[in-house]
Amino acid sequence: MSSRHLAGSLVISFLVACASACPAGAQTQVYAVDGSDAFSIASRQVRSLITYQGTQQLTFTPAGRSTTFHAVVRYRKSDGSATTSDHAAFALTMLPSGDVTDQQNADPDYLTILNQPFSVQLDRPTMHDLQGLTQTVPFDFPSPMTGAPLHGTLRRLLNGSVGGIRVLGIAFSARGPLEGTLPDRPSIAVSGTITMNGTAYYAYSNALLVALDATLLIEGKVGGNTGNDTVTIRYKRSIRPAGASDPGR
Repeated sequence: MSSRHLAGSLVISFLVACASACPAGAQTQVYAVDGSDAFSIASRQVRSLITYQGTQQLTFTPAGRSTTFHAVVRYRKSDGSATTSDHAAFALTMLPSGDVTDQQNADPDYLTILNQPFSVQLDRPTMHDLQGLTQTVPFDFPSPMTGAPLHGTLRRLLNGSVGGIRVLGIAFSARGPLEGTLPDRPSIAVSGTITMNGTAYYAYSNALLVALDATLLIEGKVGGNTGNDTVTIRYKRSIRPAGASDPGR
């Protein structure tokens, strides 16, 4: 479910260096993580639901003008008949040029905050630009599944707080085509659409991503099936500071 490059008509870049935003020395943030993967093929009456619940620790360490982020998640995974314990890890480095280099990707269930649609931290000019948004703006980003472009809108939400942290909120929605197999179901080829929407909240204090809700919906036809079976897949992820409720004013 990951795509960490978003751009809008205001030329807002979410892959930016955070040297001016990161505090000195290593910092940590602990998150609660919830999610679900729902899959169904209508005519075959095939349905499955996998749920996730766990705790995540993010460590970020400035080094010169770049910053290294490392996230570790320990979680329970349930398919309705059995529950197992697992863990995931993701590490990346943000460079002054705005490029992101992945150092480790051991997150097959897309649960780390580094493996989501929005960058984990913004620079202060970008935060300033977002504060000034007064209407929705168009933006494009590559599909998490195929790399094809998704087209949508971005808008600012009312100021709020998450776990006592004052935050700036962003809502996004985008849609695009899907043609091909799915990474987690390579035996199934789908022709249809991807719709992605959600909200992201950044702390005013250090521009860190502190809460995220994202839903990715795939709707289409199963390729190669003479019955033209329809398939629906919905991925949901919710990440917020441990013990925090939904963002509010």
